[in-house]
Amino acid sequence: MLSNAMQVLYNTVDMIIVGHFVDKGVTSAGIAAVGQSSQIVNFATMVTLGFSNAGQVLLAQALGAGKRKEMNNIIGTLFSLITILAVALSAIILLGREYILDLMNIPLESLAMSRDYLTICAAGLVFTAGYNMVSAVLRGMGDSKRPFLFIAIASVTNIVLDLVFITTKLDMGVAGAAYATIIGQAVSFVFSIFYLVIKKEKFGFDFKLKSFKINRQYAKMMISIGAPMAIQSGCINISMLFVNSMINGIGLTESSTFSAGIKIDDIINKISQGIHHAAMPMISQNIGAGKPERAKKVVYTAWIFSGVWTVVFIALYIFFGKQMFLLFSDNPDVHAMAPTFIKAIIWMFPALALMRGTGALIQGIGNSKLSMVLALLDGVVLRIGLSWLFGIVLDWGFFGFVLGYGLAAYGYAIPGVIYFLSGKWRRHKVLAKDI
Repeated sequence: MLSNAMQVLYNTVDMIIVGHFVDKGVTSAGIAAVGQSSQIVNFATMVTLGFSNAGQVLLAQALGAGKRKEMNNIIGTLFSLITILAVALSAIILLGREYILDLMNIPLESLAMSRDYLTICAAGLVFTAGYNMVSAVLRGMGDSKRPFLFIAIASVTNIVLDLVFITTKLDMGVAGAAYATIIGQAVSFVFSIFYLVIKKEKFGFDFKLKSFKINRQYAKMMISIGAPMAIQSGCINISMLFVNSMINGIGLTESSTFSAGIKIDDIINKISQGIHHAAMPMISQNIGAGKPERAKKVVYTAWIFSGVWTVVFIALYIFFGKQMFLLFSDNPDVHAMAPTFIKAIIWMFPALALMRGTGALIQGIGNSKLSMVLALLDGVVLRIGLSWLFGIVLDWGFFGFVLGYGLAAYGYAIPGVIYFLSGKWRRHKVLAKDI
């Protein structure tokens, strides 16, 4: 949970410092630039994360089944696939950034800054993907402490460089925030690789050049699991881009409020998502070890934890919502619109609590096709459809767009609960048998 909170801290710190030192309370163009551009980078990051999670599932099931010898090839294949994918996505974004920004309907006041932020962060995508890749290996083997340490180092680096690049005579503006983010991620990646090299005997990867050769069998398994996961993650982010585009069409104040609100929401979601990240390898290991009842208990435990956190987060939004928005902007128009965002978004949290347990189960057993179908329902059909229905058709405006965005989560949550309670997940093929 702390690792996820730290990871969100990257763009959060960027937006806070940009909001106070670039916008200076006069305009919200800087906040909108960081918020909108980071959504595009997050899309690419989530695609690579889908394949990293596929590797994590294979590793965890192999560990549960006692197949340690095969883990060297799994890790090597994962590293090579993620590197190729990250480089390809970086090139696509850099070559198509003008079209992407135009498609998002970025406010004219933010366009140049958005272009700078997107270019710099896209160029450094390999570092972000690399950190997630190493973290997947560590978490698949039950180690979540080191990923937290690495991301903490990156966060400190990011904060220091944000202050140096933006608040000093360098005065690099939004570009400075992007450079700080990428350098911080690069530092995190280097430290994580260094740790794996030192502890290579413990983690079962020898770092020999031949070990990075892609194993066709494991690559095929990773693609079959990772492609639906990547599509799932991509669909969620694409739908967010569409919702952003609709809100951007209203005006700069709405765009800035949504950017700040989504960042607050992202912090809360990522913290509770730590429960998902903890439950998934536990479920995978137990499935690989042939202990489905223990996997079932993990789901119930995840629901208890996420339920408690949901109550806490709703309370924070209700009682301290204005203070949270004050972190990002001095603009009084944004502050005035913040309660509208809060009233709409809190309806999403019960659905997220359910998803932490069943989502971990669906991914932990390797049923990525079901996960993809539910993500398409949630991320595309409902998020875009409900936002359009409430915001445009019913003419509820900004409140309607945010409400549709939030209610879409039930498209994944409710079917996921039904799947778990039906017991059909017990009949899903155990991946460890083919490793």
